[in-house]
Amino acid sequence: MAKGERKRALRGRAGRMKGGRGSGRASPGQVRLWGRHAVEAALKNPDRQHRKLWATREGVASLDGELPEDFPVEYADVQDLARLVAKDAPHQGLVLECAALEDRFLDEVLDGDPARPIIVLDQVTDPHNVGAIMRSAVAFNAAALVTQDRHAPPEGGVIAKSASGALETLPWIRVVNLARAMEEMADAGYWRIGLTGHTETTFGDALPAGPVAIVLGAEGEGMRQNIETHCDALAKLPISNEIESLNVSNAAAIALYAVATRG
Repeated sequence: MAKGERKRALRGRAGRMKGGRGSGRASPGQVRLWGRHAVEAALKNPDRQHRKLWATREGVASLDGELPEDFPVEYADVQDLARLVAKDAPHQGLVLECAALEDRFLDEVLDGDPARPIIVLDQVTDPHNVGAIMRSAVAFNAAALVTQDRHAPPEGGVIAKSASGALETLPWIRVVNLARAMEEMADAGYWRIGLTGHTETTFGDALPAGPVAIVLGAEGEGMRQNIETHCDALAKLPISNEIESLNVSNAAAIALYAVATRG
């Protein structure tokens, strides 16, 4: 059956769709994702419990793979879908409401492959940056992303779109106390390198042969002092003096590449 013909008959729109324009608000206990890569990855994730897919016919046809026959799909036009997502969000004809992912725990990662780095974010709150870091983390085979629970963006459509599917595969561990989590990493043998511009040591020189955790702070403020003191080393990326600093997601990608290609 052709992609454009494979889905169920139109289910009707029953008046105005729920969720005011630009709200992006999901039902209680649910998250709302949009964009082809984010939605497709969530649909393929067996750990997701899906509630409903709103879509254009073109959006459904763009998906890789078949939906189950009984999957709840409501066909809609582009303007209707815009009411279901954050303002001006590029939904690409697909909006999925599903349950949030189950919590993951640090000991699961520390018992895993020590060759895979851990990314630690100290109060990085921009969901676009966090999503982009997730994407790089998966690209360079990182083991997990660790953030503080209270000072990180919530799981949702903006992160999922920026992560381009990585939200579904990268363990995201949210902890109450980030410093304590870093102590657990040290106990497990991880060398904790904090990225900062206030040092002469380069990241390559600080990089060990064994397990590593890369620690990054928020743009502008950087790492908090307590988090810096929980690092085994502070290091900088050897960038030109013409540029003061890099975006935190770019810095994360470069550091992950350096870990992946170390001798």
